[in-house]
Amino acid sequence: QVDGHTDDVPLIQGAQFADNWELSQARALSVVRYMVNFLGIPPDRLSANGFGQYQPINPDDTAQARAQNRRIELKFTGK
Repeated sequence: QVDGHTDDVPLIQGAQFADNWELSQARALSVVRYMVNFLGIPPDRLSANGFGQYQPINPDDTAQARAQNRRIELKFTGK
């Protein structure tokens, strides 16, 4: 499971992605595609999930906290 996350700063008007939720999903999907295309992991074993800014690991209002919240998490689970 690949989880994408963002900080809580709104995207600018006209950005490539409509909002942070969409950005986090694209972030996760790009990792999944890399794992399939370059690492040979079967696609039926992967999922891409976008959480936007809704699961911060650091709630502080600082540049460092926002950088920590912009992340990908890989979760390995049994089938």
